[in-house]
Amino acid sequence: MQTISLAIHGGAGTLVKGMMTPQLEAEYKAALQKALDAGYQLLEEGKSSVEAVEEAVRLLEDSHLFNAGKGSVFTAQGTHEMDAAIMEGKTLNAGAVSLITGIKNPVLLARDVMEKSEHVFMAGEGAMYFAKMHNYKIEDSSYFYDELRYNQWQEIKDSDTFQLDHSLKKDSKFGTVGAVACDKNGNIAAATSTGGMTNKRFGRVGDSPMIGAGNYANNETCAVSCTGSGEYFIRGVVAYDVSALIEHKAYSLEKAADEVINKRILKIGGDGGLIAVDAKGNIAMPFNTEGMYRACKSSNGMEEVAIYK
Repeated sequence: MQTISLAIHGGAGTLVKGMMTPQLEAEYKAALQKALDAGYQLLEEGKSSVEAVEEAVRLLEDSHLFNAGKGSVFTAQGTHEMDAAIMEGKTLNAGAVSLITGIKNPVLLARDVMEKSEHVFMAGEGAMYFAKMHNYKIEDSSYFYDELRYNQWQEIKDSDTFQLDHSLKKDSKFGTVGAVACDKNGNIAAATSTGGMTNKRFGRVGDSPMIGAGNYANNETCAVSCTGSGEYFIRGVVAYDVSALIEHKAYSLEKAADEVINKRILKIGGDGGLIAVDAKGNIAMPFNTEGMYRACKSSNGMEEVAIYK
């Protein structure tokens, strides 16, 4: 019988346990559980892996705790620029958006790019034009305002410093969000969404919306969503690298994911983690940082919500 499974993440980074209050830890775990349960319920109802990852990521975007959607960090101009991607393993169809503002749920727009356009990747003004064509409401910037995010930005504003969300303040909120799933038909999918780097300039784009770098899905191999130091994940083509090891070296999902996160990406100086599933419903969630906000559930009885190693 086909195993259904779902894994989600809310970012990886320097999570120092002492800096996390019990209350905040409970809030993070509750937000992860909520997204996990909602996505998994869709899989149980026989819905597609694409629907499950979209729903899980949408709920994480709606939480101010994560650097995506509502909780997105501030750019150097004091705005919010968001990126997202989604990919279907059965067809290799994919959709991605980058440098968008005012969109409550970038993952929904990425799916519309995949299903309602001839393209894979739209950015900036063009992506916003496409959103307006499809009647997306443009939220006021106050929707994305978060005090902790604002204070984070104030500390490095007007400097040339930019920071990954998890690199300076040990109790700050961390990175990207993502989901990977395997449905009742053995089809897999991946979705990733992020608010990028605090104080980022020059229209910087990370790995999250790049197919093959931060997000990838192929029924023949695996579905992957990454989180971490985006520049390195782009250079290492991390999500596709996991798939390539499975395809060309016949690695198991776990071995391939471990090789990429604990050897290859470290070798070039990158830190972070990823979540992955394959068409048999296996799950891998390796990371080389202090922690990674993560959760998974599978019909073979596996269920976990965790932050630290």
